[in-house]
Amino acid sequence: MSKVLVIKAHPFNGDKSRTIKTLDTFLETYQAKNPDDEIESLDLFATNFPELDGSMMAAWGQLANGTAFTDLPADVQKVMGQFNDALAQFKAADKLVIANPMWNLSIPAQLKSWIDAITVVGETFRYTATGHVALLPEKPFVHIQAAGGKYEGQDLGTQYVQAALEYLGAKRFAKIGVEGMDHFPDQADQIVAAAQEEAKTVASKF
Repeated sequence: MSKVLVIKAHPFNGDKSRTIKTLDTFLETYQAKNPDDEIESLDLFATNFPELDGSMMAAWGQLANGTAFTDLPADVQKVMGQFNDALAQFKAADKLVIANPMWNLSIPAQLKSWIDAITVVGETFRYTATGHVALLPEKPFVHIQAAGGKYEGQDLGTQYVQAALEYLGAKRFAKIGVEGMDHFPDQADQIVAAAQEEAKTVASKF
């Protein structure tokens, strides 16, 4: 039995989002193929996933200098707790699925914040005299992303997500792109349908 972590980085559901519509198809196929696997989802918008800010960075410095966690401000404790929970959740997962839209050539800020939460020295990577070492080797991931234009994986968002996860040792299993609906609005339905078929194929092998 595998534990699959699904990161939903979109404010809408499948009735409005082509990304999530494709994710829903993927999960339906995956669950039918792997009924004993555990699927855990983290909705970054619904949970108001926090961003890394000055208060967080100052708190890390305080902890390093001996301040007790319980002595930190309550709001900082809450945010740090969310980061710590996300890190533990990511480390415990056997497989990873990320679904997000491409916004302004990149990814939603909430997804960047989640990546900040899981990129922790000593937990998911470490430094050595010859460079960094990934601590979570071979964790497979699928990345689902919709975009109005055609980018074929060369957009900054796709490249960042892939590079950030590979830095920690994860290995890309597949990228499912739902692309071109704005460039070719008359083909939008066919593009989404094709992405859903691809999602079924990928899910059956994941």
